Amino acid sequence: MKKTNSRPLSKRRRRGVALVLVLGALTILTIMLTEFQGETSTDLGSALERRDALQAEYAAKSAVNLARLLIAAEPTIRGALSPILALMMNKGKPPQLPVWQFADEVLGAFNNESGMQAFSNLSGVNAAEGENLGLKGAGFEVKVVDEDSKINLNMAATGNLFAQQRLGLLLTALMRNPQYDHMFEGRDADGNFSDRSAVCGAIIDWTDPDQNASSCEFSSQNAQNAAPEDPYYQRLKPAYQRKNAALDSLEELHLVRGVSDRFWETFVDPDPDDPEKRSLTVWGAGKGVNINTANPVDLLQLACFLAVQDPPQPLCADPDQQAKFLTLVGLVKGFVRGAPLFSTPDDFINMLTGKSQKGSLFDLVKSALQIDIKPVQLISDQQVKEATAVESKVFSIYATGVVRAGKRETHSRIHAVVDFRDAPAPGAPPAPNTAQSTPPPGDPAGDILYYRVD
Repeated sequence: MKKTNSRPLSKRRRRGVALVLVLGALTILTIMLTEFQGETSTDLGSALERRDALQAEYAAKSAVNLARLLIAAEPTIRGALSPILALMMNKGKPPQLPVWQFADEVLGAFNNESGMQAFSNLSGVNAAEGENLGLKGAGFEVKVVDEDSKINLNMAATGNLFAQQRLGLLLTALMRNPQYDHMFEGRDADGNFSDRSAVCGAIIDWTDPDQNASSCEFSSQNAQNAAPEDPYYQRLKPAYQRKNAALDSLEELHLVRGVSDRFWETFVDPDPDDPEKRSLTVWGAGKGVNINTANPVDLLQLACFLAVQDPPQPLCADPDQQAKFLTLVGLVKGFVRGAPLFSTPDDFINMLTGKSQKGSLFDLVKSALQIDIKPVQLISDQQVKEATAVESKVFSIYATGVVRAGKRETHSRIHAVVDFRDAPAPGAPPAPNTAQSTPPPGDPAGDILYYRVD
């Protein structure tokens, strides 16, 4: 006899519904758990990233402050080495030592393990044996560039006619090379033609306080006419006004007529990873280009600015002479490894005019390699002295903090510009403030002019 299921059909159906509900609940819980786990992992990763970013930023801040202390200590270092420097330079007061060029190695004692090893290789001292040195879990890279080795675009902001002409001549010398012709022959991003003279005059007009148009064609009689500044910026969309005041940052140059991306990449910031290649600045002290720290290309441009233009000097017109000059300066700079080349502007004058003292490095290298550079006829020695300097007072500090955690690497970059013009010597007693109008003494570690965190 066939057996039949004793359970009612309705009970079997209810059991199937319960199973579906359980499976549905488990599915929903699985989705919720997966989403919760994903959100938690994201929050954890974000928290770790913020933690590492903060740690990297403070590592970069430490590098900035240490670099400021290193620059402030330069007079003390120079004083300790003055007897040796006096013998090397063979004349009076020793010039400023560019200690900032070795900031990354010198400050390695306060860095991570690789930085401490670099310091040990430089000094022969085992930094690991010191107390309270080094960073744990973070590190930094620091590069210091003296802004006084660049062409100061804010020269014209003083309203001084001679300063405006000097800036115009320097910019003209910078853009003179025929290899840049293509940059000034086509239309710019606004559909206008801007030749060398127009761009040069636009940079001067942006900063000078008057409403008169500037011309960089100083040999022209029309250059002396005080024509009103053209309404170029009012025709743009959107329109804006000239600043007629000093530039606050290099980025502001993008607002100036003719400063296209190609102009920026060629003259303003040719290599963002190497700020030493930059030829222009807005933060210089304004007392002339530091001939001890300017790169060979900038020294060539400076020499051509100071040279007699009619007739053209071989150094400024002959590519072969220019190549020899760059080779000579590059070799001598590489040989001295940062030591100052010129004690005074007179040394620079003698080098250009071929009157260098026998036994000088320039003469030794020229004789050894048979480098024949024609003497340069200068406009005047006084103009050379006004356009040059042998010390720097304003510095850009580029510090990058780095934190590595597994495969993740976090960076924080700080660009700080520090002014040491009013900085007292380290350890000097504060100057008495005898009058209310007397400004307070500066910070021994310099005053911050510009500060940017990326």
